[in-house]
Amino acid sequence: MQRHLHSGQFGGLCFFYVVFASLLVLAQPINHLSDPHWHPATATWYGSPDGDGSDGGACGYGSLVDVKPLRARVGAVSPVLFKGGEGCGACYKVKCLDKGICSRRAVTVIITDECPGGYCASGRTHFDLSGAAFGRMAITRNRAELRNRGEISVVFRRTPCKYPGKNIAFHVNEGSTNYWLSLLVEFEDGDGDIGSMHIKEASSNEWLEMKHLWGANWCIIGGPLKGPFSVKLTTLLTARSLSARGVIPSNWSPKATYTSRLNFFS
Repeated sequence: MQRHLHSGQFGGLCFFYVVFASLLVLAQPINHLSDPHWHPATATWYGSPDGDGSDGGACGYGSLVDVKPLRARVGAVSPVLFKGGEGCGACYKVKCLDKGICSRRAVTVIITDECPGGYCASGRTHFDLSGAAFGRMAITRNRAELRNRGEISVVFRRTPCKYPGKNIAFHVNEGSTNYWLSLLVEFEDGDGDIGSMHIKEASSNEWLEMKHLWGANWCIIGGPLKGPFSVKLTTLLTARSLSARGVIPSNWSPKATYTSRLNFFS
């Protein structure tokens, strides 16, 4: 089992995680959201045998990983898929190759965490799944046997994220002020990942670039920043954009979550 990374305290500055060029070279490129090709990887599981996996994780989703629609569908990945946090929120289908104990069904997982070292050493393409997600790859009567295998060979492919009835939400992180504003993006369907993020004050026509902080968290230093704010997301994989107008009100507060009326599949 792996112990995964968990979020630390927010600092007062925005900073980028650096993804080493060697990891990018070793990563297998997946250029389309609905990738028709299966790619080889390995997989393990962690937590309780029928459990939901992470409590929090390196993407910063916190308690969201314990409730639907994420519950039991979460997974940690090696650095080549985690991409310094930019891979957070992406969805993959993962399928076991052992026809003796595995079903033909693939399990769909959402990336919420990174698993460093060991099975997830640099250069490897590896999934460390919740016990429940791992077991779902097996024929029902063989779930315990599959988990007893430990590391197994799998194939995977990118797939659109789907959150029926959910729109994109923005959680204002603790410590945010009128001069340092940090947002966590929740329930982004479609690509699931974020390539860039911009914010605009109601009194301005200028979109201000936010910086990737860590995981699925972004921030901006300025000020004083005055709401209400519109937020524009551009996905990492296919560069699709969506603008949530006035989604964060003028009387916003830290630790509050504001839900838009939009999603990429809406």
